[in-house]
Amino acid sequence: MLVYPSSIDLSTRTLRFLAGQLTARRRDIGTRWRRLPVARQALLALAHLRCGDTYARLAAGFGIGLATVYRYIREAIEVLAALAPTLAEAMRTIRTKAFVILDGTLLPIDRIAADTPYYSGKHKRHAMNVQVLTDPFGRLLWASPALPGSTHDLTAARQHGIIDALAAAGLKCWADNAYQGAGRPVRVQFRGRHLKQWKRRHNTTHTKIRCVGERAMATLKGWRLLRKLRCSTNRITNIVKAVLVLHHASA
Repeated sequence: MLVYPSSIDLSTRTLRFLAGQLTARRRDIGTRWRRLPVARQALLALAHLRCGDTYARLAAGFGIGLATVYRYIREAIEVLAALAPTLAEAMRTIRTKAFVILDGTLLPIDRIAADTPYYSGKHKRHAMNVQVLTDPFGRLLWASPALPGSTHDLTAARQHGIIDALAAAGLKCWADNAYQGAGRPVRVQFRGRHLKQWKRRHNTTHTKIRCVGERAMATLKGWRLLRKLRCSTNRITNIVKAVLVLHHASA
């Protein structure tokens, strides 16, 4: 087998942050010895999350077994996910913003045609639905737990309590027409073919504001594991939470 050096487009600050969390974890459970030191375990987890490297490739590169790779990565993800803010906690930061942008994204998953709940008819693929809140500059503030891809964006937003939280905080929110009917806090475009001029201008301005939120989607998809998830759907929420925590730690 050939082995070659590679790189991860993350700062050492991110590595130190994760290594510190894993050190605390090992101290809490009383670990005396591991095959890899915490810094190497942190590097292993970052290579998986950021680059999407498979367990087999990581096992060969780090000189450990497949089962060990699985345990180390799962432990790192669980440690990070426990640090992710809830919506109520995130709202403390969100309340300081002039407005927020709400959007949904689909994370492709590896599933068969029989798995109907995970199939998005709009996008013609199996995926998980994640709702994202961003600030006026497109910076990622919060990401929701993952729901099956067949879930409509408005249904997902209501299920997560996003609409109620925004209404309670009195915040303005820009969103696309998938959130039509969400209520007062969520602003969407006017619909129709023959709109008055002032409505067309409103739609143009609305689009310019809302498209800034696409930067947050690019931030999520920058973690290449999220471009094609091949794990159990039960683990995807923790993976999204882990990515959110690492993103805020490196910002």
